[in-house]
Amino acid sequence: MGSFIPGSMRAVVFKGPFEVEVVTRATRHIREPTDAILKVSSTALCGSDLHYYRGHQKSTPGFVCGHETVGHVVALGDSVQNFQIGDHVVVPFSTACGDCFYCKQGESSRCSKGVLFGCITPAFAVDGGQAEYVRVLHAASSLVKAPPGIPEDMLVLMADVFPTGYFAASRFLKDLPKTQQEDTIAVVLGCGPVGICAIASAIYLTGGQAKVFAVDSIPERLEAAKKLGAIPVNLSDNPVEKIKEAWSGRGADVVMEIVSHADALELAFDLVRPFGKISSVGVHNEQISFPGFALYSRNVTMVFGRCPVRSIFDETAAVLEKLKVKLGFLCQKKMSLEEAPEAFKLFEKQKSNQDKNRNEAKNNPAAAAVVVSGSASASPAAPPAPLVVAAAAAAAAAVAG
Repeated sequence: MGSFIPGSMRAVVFKGPFEVEVVTRATRHIREPTDAILKVSSTALCGSDLHYYRGHQKSTPGFVCGHETVGHVVALGDSVQNFQIGDHVVVPFSTACGDCFYCKQGESSRCSKGVLFGCITPAFAVDGGQAEYVRVLHAASSLVKAPPGIPEDMLVLMADVFPTGYFAASRFLKDLPKTQQEDTIAVVLGCGPVGICAIASAIYLTGGQAKVFAVDSIPERLEAAKKLGAIPVNLSDNPVEKIKEAWSGRGADVVMEIVSHADALELAFDLVRPFGKISSVGVHNEQISFPGFALYSRNVTMVFGRCPVRSIFDETAAVLEKLKVKLGFLCQKKMSLEEAPEAFKLFEKQKSNQDKNRNEAKNNPAAAAVVVSGSASASPAAPPAPLVVAAAAAAAAAVAG
């Protein structure tokens, strides 16, 4: 069942390293009774899109990009009973069958039948949402109805960015006793979109009582973190020394590593206190090594991995609804679907500038090395924001800045 769907659509297709193209493709249709087809209203660029765009993550050309999508249901497979044509929905970045061991455990990001949207190879992914239409597998348990309390222009954050930031903070701060909140020292490494969401979540989860430090190399990002209530620390100011000095050399109770580089993890390890905790949510593509005895002697707990967006969606949506005024700046500008190649170039340029900052920091003996996560603005010193692509062909253009 469904409404009219045209035979062709416009879509952003990965052609090879540093090349995407907007092409005309056959519109996706229902293949399985568990499918749904959406007419996409907005989608976004994420730092992880640059893994394949730059060629760092081997990927087969030809797939439709994008894993952060919002849209309306236009067709449903016969077995999908909990949605209707016209429903306004958010698509988490990975599918979930709802029936396997992991889905039932609330660990949907490791669903036995799950696939990712718009990345890697056909064996692990399906076409993404940077198109006028997208096919969603296991729709009954993958899709989520758009929360009415979150503004339309912020809904795309719920597909990945906000839940991932919240996940980074919640793993060790969610159940922290109130009696410990005031004495807790938390550090967020990287003040890009996910980092900003982690900062806001950490402050929210501790009732504003914890001391939350934000580490970055871009002053405007540090200012954004400061406005949320974090204590800004510039990368060039030796964050290990500065943060430990502020609290009698104790070190951090919790460090959230957002930036997906081994040197950022090393910085996290240098910052955390004995029996402290490190929460890493980025996609690491390089070898990571720590001295075994150092891990043993410090009693540090480290957790990694992909956010189970579908499993924690309702919980995170309730938090974003409370933080929507503070985080509204994350989705301020847009670009049309036809401008996607320009958007990728602009986004990659910003990340390249951050890599340059990282290399300069590594050459500065007074600075710890870390790469901050991405912003979509043309300015290298812009506040953090994801890039939002309006999928309707005639939509007003937008890039977050």
